[in-house]
Amino acid sequence: MKVIETVRRTIRQHDLAGARTRVVVAVSGGADSVALVHLLRELDAAGELVVAGLAHFNHLLREDASRDEAFCVALASACGIPVLVEREAVRTRAEAAGQSIEHAASVARHEFFGRALTHFVAERVAVGHTRDDQAETFLLRLLRGAGPKGLAAMHPRNGEVIRPLLRCRRADLAEYLDQRGIAHVEDETNADVGVPRNRVRAELLPLLEDRFNPNVVDVLADQAELARQEWLWMESELALRNLEPGTLEPGSLEPGMLQPEALSLDVAALERAPVALRRFAVWKMMMRIAGGRPVSFDHVDAAMHLIGKEVSTAALDGPGQTVQRIGARLVLTKRARRNSRAQPPAAFWYPLHVPGEVQVTEAGCVVAAAYVAGSGMEAARAVAGNREIAVVAGDFSADALSIRNRRPGDRFSPPGLVGRKKLQDFLVDRKVPRAARDGVPLVVDRNDRIVWVAGHEIDRAFQVTDASQSVVILTLRQV
Repeated sequence: MKVIETVRRTIRQHDLAGARTRVVVAVSGGADSVALVHLLRELDAAGELVVAGLAHFNHLLREDASRDEAFCVALASACGIPVLVEREAVRTRAEAAGQSIEHAASVARHEFFGRALTHFVAERVAVGHTRDDQAETFLLRLLRGAGPKGLAAMHPRNGEVIRPLLRCRRADLAEYLDQRGIAHVEDETNADVGVPRNRVRAELLPLLEDRFNPNVVDVLADQAELARQEWLWMESELALRNLEPGTLEPGSLEPGMLQPEALSLDVAALERAPVALRRFAVWKMMMRIAGGRPVSFDHVDAAMHLIGKEVSTAALDGPGQTVQRIGARLVLTKRARRNSRAQPPAAFWYPLHVPGEVQVTEAGCVVAAAYVAGSGMEAARAVAGNREIAVVAGDFSADALSIRNRRPGDRFSPPGLVGRKKLQDFLVDRKVPRAARDGVPLVVDRNDRIVWVAGHEIDRAFQVTDASQSVVILTLRQV
């Protein structure tokens, strides 16, 4: 099958884009991303999507970074496509936040994607991950002991990010470029086998292909797809079987507190579930409260042994948490870090389309926006007292809202208060723990005014005061 047909089939199968979908193409200058640019241009010419622009992010990590940036600008010019380029010293960012360079680069890149979507008034960002990348990711996570979510590796679509090349082999893309005489640049760091992914690519996969299975890349990529389907099924089953974690005492924690001090699961519901689903529910709850620490097979296994006990005789130490059986519930309590200062969560920024929804990975939640039919006043009264739903006034265009975490100096005007209040003081008054404050999502308008402190309060400037007003309903859901 021709590469273009493989890409077309992937886009249609996973509903990645339609004829009017404006797509930003993330381009590094490497072979895969350059092939992505030209393949999506072909689909644009066929009326199957719209290439809105190219986006290049310079991490300022390599000597050749300026060369790659110049190449991407020239590529955009040659194709007649507008380009957005940004630079950030990712190493400095990582050091300041106490993060790995890989994590800091990923966060910076996704923040840039959000800005690129706004800049080009687009709905999707396409990245050039291939079937080979999928196989490598699956192997890396298998070697690290990942569960179903990790083994699912890269999804065809994750929020606004799409992967049209996920069923394309790297060699086929290289051949596509060679046949057309299309140039690209080489990243010299790909030859550094000190990087685990490069070592898998250069050493482990060739060994598996030569000694065990010449089709191992396809086998591994297919296993990732199976794991993704199993993951999605298990996610849906949790809600059906009452296996979503809840707080220990209803009402004891502030709504919208996205890093609760304690979570619990109903033991009877756990015992009714198949063992695999039971393990998944416990693992997911432990991950929620682990604060980024890894949760291993043994951690989950130890917690599972408490399910059959009426009362735990001793508290079990888990990653960043204490696990106990208390009455009819399995309870996990967040434990403070010892001998270290807690690091704030990574900064985040996402565009929020109206209508639309965004998964805020850093905060463990989904924020959605939708237009409300009928009377704005009636809609506002209907959700009064529910802090996880807000009705706000405003004729917002599709790209008028975004979601971010708090920043120094943030202020807003809660209803009933004269003047403006520091967000920091508001969160202290609401008894939101210090460690949780940076994880509270803020819905802001295009002028960066706070519309809603998600899970808490709206700004009075966006209150519904007239039944004839256009209104938008905002919702917060933990995941």
